[in-house]
Amino acid sequence: MAMSYPRSLKYIISKEAVGIVSRRTFAAGGGKAKKGSKGGGAGDAPKGSTLSKEVKSTTVVGANILKDGADPKLMADSEYPDWLWHLLDKKPALSELRRKNVETLPYEELKRFVKLDNRARIKDNNSLRAKN
Repeated sequence: MAMSYPRSLKYIISKEAVGIVSRRTFAAGGGKAKKGSKGGGAGDAPKGSTLSKEVKSTTVVGANILKDGADPKLMADSEYPDWLWHLLDKKPALSELRRKNVETLPYEELKRFVKLDNRARIKDNNSLRAKN
């Protein structure tokens, strides 16, 4: 009985059904373009902002994540903490830290040096032990 089931299944599926399943399909719209357009036309262009210049210069537009909240207002630079202005400062690479005297490095740079040096040694050990 188990052997006859797959054989009977082969005859139930018609050639038309197999053709429909194996046909390639495309995105909605049927592939027809609108008359007079070459795709990416004026309808796809971003619309101009409706906010006034005054609102744009006093608030952080789009920073609100709360449903009922409002966009935060910009404050004077003196009202922000000092560490904020150093977040994007470039930190020295491992090669630069190796050139410096380790005993004279500030604590933060020494901590970064140890972390980067350990990471580099681990990568070297892993590459030596890797199976080729």
